[in-house]
Amino acid sequence: MPDRPLIGVSTYLEAGTRWGVWELEAVLLPAGYPRLVQRAGGLAALLPPDAPEHAAAAVARLDGLVIAGGPDVEPVRYGAERHPRTGPPARARDTWELALIGAALDARIPLLGVCRGMQLLNVALGGTLVQHLEGHAEVVGVFGRHPVKPVPGSLYAGIAPEETSVPTYHHQAVDRLGAGLVPTAYAEDGTVEALELPSADHWVLGVQWHPEMGEDVRVMRALVEASRGAGT
Repeated sequence: MPDRPLIGVSTYLEAGTRWGVWELEAVLLPAGYPRLVQRAGGLAALLPPDAPEHAAAAVARLDGLVIAGGPDVEPVRYGAERHPRTGPPARARDTWELALIGAALDARIPLLGVCRGMQLLNVALGGTLVQHLEGHAEVVGVFGRHPVKPVPGSLYAGIAPEETSVPTYHHQAVDRLGAGLVPTAYAEDGTVEALELPSADHWVLGVQWHPEMGEDVRVMRALVEASRGAGT
């Protein structure tokens, strides 16, 4: 059996988390992420928040990286004033995940951004975000579904060439694209649903939806396959 690449997935801290008799700060990640990595043929390594100067050392031990979904990116990161519907900042997480993205880009290891992860990738490369889309994520805590259409000839179209219904939960989206990024899938309303860095030797993809909440393993399998032999 081929070696299973080591795929790091970013996690986050939550205060006052309760289990059993304990109420403590905890490092959390929805179980769908490591399960999807495992189903796709990889080994999942959870990356708790750390000092940004440690990001390069963490990435150096990985074959691939996933930046997970989560809260809104703080608007100051892309030079904007906070919209009334933008969520509270997660500054430590922003700092750590931006450092991970920068380290992955420098090391040229395969990188997948999921929802917030795609938005943060765009911000890391100088892009901006739409802070609120009316009609998106209207039911709190419930994933919806909608179709996304790939751009022919793109990395994403090579993974899923047909229009696909995807699990989604977001109220923000990519606005101005970051340097070098190109949109490679759209929703029916024109929202950018995937973007990538076109490169012959570096696999970088962001998706606005949540593949870990569905049965379609193709995006994660593509990351895992790109990660074979990519690490040190």
